[in-house]
Amino acid sequence: MIRLFTGVLFILTLAVSAQAETAAKQYFGAKDNGSSQKSAPYGSYAKGCLAGGQQLVETGPYWQAMRLSRNRNWGHPETVEFVQRLAKKAAKQPGWNGLYIGDMSQPRGGPMLSGHRSHQIGLDADIWMLPATNLKLSRSQRENISSISLRKSNGAFVNSKWTRQHHEIIKAAASDKDVARIFVFPGAKVQMCKDEKGNRAYLRKIRPWWGHHYHFHVRLSCPRGAKGCVDQAPPPKGDGCDEAQTWVNNILNPPPPKPRDPNAPKPKPRGELTLADLPTACTAVLHAR
Repeated sequence: MIRLFTGVLFILTLAVSAQAETAAKQYFGAKDNGSSQKSAPYGSYAKGCLAGGQQLVETGPYWQAMRLSRNRNWGHPETVEFVQRLAKKAAKQPGWNGLYIGDMSQPRGGPMLSGHRSHQIGLDADIWMLPATNLKLSRSQRENISSISLRKSNGAFVNSKWTRQHHEIIKAAASDKDVARIFVFPGAKVQMCKDEKGNRAYLRKIRPWWGHHYHFHVRLSCPRGAKGCVDQAPPPKGDGCDEAQTWVNNILNPPPPKPRDPNAPKPKPRGELTLADLPTACTAVLHAR
């Protein structure tokens, strides 16, 4: 009897150990629906999960969710509400009937099987740069249509497809009280800094980052009362325009690489997140109904 108990305990230990070592993205990527828990983000944007995720309706009066096969049109209810109200504002811009919504989060958040390192707690959303003129696209069309790139010269400038409408939609997103940050390619931030003649306070939230020329990435603050949610540090004070110009200057005239210290240890490759790396609550999120 003791041997049987010891054997069962050994097997359970191996199972728990194997689960701890398996990449968390395998578990979260396999979930096709949200948990029945109260909505709550746990952890940080790049290391966490989402309880009680809400699915953005695939087609609404002012939006369409794209790449439906990915099942990434999920988020915290505040993110879903934000997308809906931004889409309504976008529909007032000439040539736009609303928005095409790219990746938000998986049903239970967590690390994704491919792509983003963030988008893990249901508070991130990618908005396509392609004007949403047709809100009756089929599922097949949404898999095959692509957004447009607005960058020129590796991101130092906007190209001819950049419009005042893009400026106004990104401005509307950044002006929203729930938004913490918006990531967009450096040339777009610099262009907005040049073109803005009114209140410039919202520009602080718009941050230059590599890529982000086919879409802009909106990141919401942790909801009020979400004790398990970890906010990113706020952006530096000011409108951030000088910083964006520095990005552009470095693209056009790259500074010489810093010499590597031969005695410095080689950086370790970034490993896959496991369940052990995530907040404890994420295990419950994963196993909830």
